[in-house]
Amino acid sequence: MKTKSLGFIGGGRVTRIFLQAFKNKQFEPANVTVYDTSGETLNSLKKEFPAIEIADSLEPAASKDIVFIALHPPAIMETLDKIKPVIRKDSIVISLAPKITIEKIHDKLGLLNIVRMIPNATSYINEGYNPVCYAGKYGPDKFQLTELLEILGKTFEVPEEMLEAYAIISAMLPTYFWFQWKTLSDLGIRMGMKKEEANDTIYETLIASLNIFFKSGEAPDSVMDLIPVKPVGEHEEQINKIYSEKLLPLFEKIKP
Repeated sequence: MKTKSLGFIGGGRVTRIFLQAFKNKQFEPANVTVYDTSGETLNSLKKEFPAIEIADSLEPAASKDIVFIALHPPAIMETLDKIKPVIRKDSIVISLAPKITIEKIHDKLGLLNIVRMIPNATSYINEGYNPVCYAGKYGPDKFQLTELLEILGKTFEVPEEMLEAYAIISAMLPTYFWFQWKTLSDLGIRMGMKKEEANDTIYETLIASLNIFFKSGEAPDSVMDLIPVKPVGEHEEQINKIYSEKLLPLFEKIKP
């Protein structure tokens, strides 16, 4: 796409993921400016990504062609009030948070070119699964913006009311499993495997397990019946209960 200037308001994890994805693909926008209230955070980003510009006020980041709002929901509304005087009417504003709707952003800024996106940590290696939603009166060419966002991984359009479900079932999903994979790798090493052997075994088996569960056409119960011994089977009900008791209330909390 035609190179545009990018501004990030918020320099935390999500911004770092975006910058790493751009770096991996050697994507070099005309200008990338990041603002954060923490000077330590900005200096750390600058060391990792020397080409970016860091700002000590909101204006340099908020005046770019594309402005990413990379903040937690509680901080967004107040920040929108602050950037309204400096943001350009032709800018594209992309919010990366759940809960705050396009309508609320429009009411604060008066802009038409508003996008919401639920980013994914796997975009760090350009393999994100990132749903987006465009304002009803969004004017610019969606293809050009999609071309930019697809640097991060798979990007697809969804109705706005589905974004929070994707936040729970996609964006947060790795956290439900990463610690388990680490434990299994450590156990493999204790059983005599080399670290690489344990990691490769888990990785290859997980890929195959996902394929047979979701791609084979077999019913879930039939797939789960293929292995007769289930060492943690007695805890399945407890684990399922934890998922329901933790994730459904969280979904309700982050819904608009």
